[in-house]
Amino acid sequence: MSKILLIEDDDTMREGMSQVLKRARHEVISVSNGPAGIELCQKEKFDLVITDYKMEEMNGVEVLEKVKSIDESAEVLIVTAYGTIDLAVEAMRKGVADYVTKPFTPGEFTIRVEKVLKFGEARKAEIRLGEENKYLRQEIDVQYNFGEIVGASDKMKSVFEKIQKIARSDSSVILYGESGTGKELVARAIHFHSNRRDASFVKVNCGALAEGVLESELFGHEKGSFTGAVKRRLGRFELANKGTIFLDEIGDVPLGTQVKLLRVLQEREFERVGGEETVKVDVRVITATNKNLMKMVEEGKFREDLFYRLQVIPIDLPPLRDRTDDIPMLVEHFLEKKATQLNKKRPNMNENAIKELLKYCWPGNVRELENVIERAVVLCEGEEIGLIDLPILLGDPSRMTLNLPREDLPLDQALEDLERQLIGRALEKSKGVKTETARILGLKTGALYYKLEKYGMI
Repeated sequence: MSKILLIEDDDTMREGMSQVLKRARHEVISVSNGPAGIELCQKEKFDLVITDYKMEEMNGVEVLEKVKSIDESAEVLIVTAYGTIDLAVEAMRKGVADYVTKPFTPGEFTIRVEKVLKFGEARKAEIRLGEENKYLRQEIDVQYNFGEIVGASDKMKSVFEKIQKIARSDSSVILYGESGTGKELVARAIHFHSNRRDASFVKVNCGALAEGVLESELFGHEKGSFTGAVKRRLGRFELANKGTIFLDEIGDVPLGTQVKLLRVLQEREFERVGGEETVKVDVRVITATNKNLMKMVEEGKFREDLFYRLQVIPIDLPPLRDRTDDIPMLVEHFLEKKATQLNKKRPNMNENAIKELLKYCWPGNVRELENVIERAVVLCEGEEIGLIDLPILLGDPSRMTLNLPREDLPLDQALEDLERQLIGRALEKSKGVKTETARILGLKTGALYYKLEKYGMI
């Protein structure tokens, strides 16, 4: 059933056409003049507008122009007793889908209407496909490869096991972890091991967008809904239909937008910004954050009902400093990857450099390690990467900052985390010389060795 607006100034003709359309199981709203029809188009969305050509206040071509200015995707069928070639050319040039000449039979009228509606559906599908292709072209450089998630430590094995268990369900997943721990890679792994793998994986960085922009990005907008909205735009939820949407930095979503997100999770429907049409979607939602959402709920900064909707399956991603056994494997992976990307011969990394990488606390986690390896591959002039190619291990001043512990850590663990980082910085500055490290920290050498052993830094 389609929603049709009928504009006809002859009462008898209007009633007859309306009855024909209703018998064809369409929803019909009819008015007697163009201005009334245009006013309705500004308030509601119609699949088809049927308008008489010759009317006193506004003719059919003028109605066509107004309708197209409101909704470019709307289909218009003109009814006329003046079926001239000039009229047909003018109407086609301005976007009419078809026109029918009076007199006509109910059967002929019905056939023309169904033809236009089918054309409209095909055109809308083409527009949607174009939007999806545009998004996929933007994503082409980050296509998922399971090999991107590298690790053999017990903590990563636990993550892999969870991915395999939950991938084929449609349950909401929330990923907790510090910046750079690979939350997007895990989200992609879940999607590409799910029954939705053939549909889109769509990501949105919620922390990078202002509230109004975020709503438009998520739900789309109608033409004219705000300054700069020159045409309708599909939102990320529509683009992710039948697939997966990944909402990164979910803790940064404003409370107003949280209400709309909750509705999508509960009802699987929403309206575009500035629109009244309800859009239904079938989307799996995966979110990620480095914040303590429970604490935000207690502080009134995050909706409790939304929190529990998202917190169906939580997965904690360990920081790199808690899985240092994976560093040699990650180094090999990134050496191969970066050499291929940079079209260079793959260098090796000497044993001393590996040892120092194992001692570093990695506040930027795996992403930081990847950047360090890329820089080393670019700068390395020989076949082997040594300490000289790793400025991060030589006390690079730009790296001499501390990474604050997670807010949900107990005080003693938070202090230990900071102490570990301070020792790591001092080791960097002293180039690994323990007596100099102890001097920098104001510790006795014996106390330093105790702490190094305690934190597994020897």
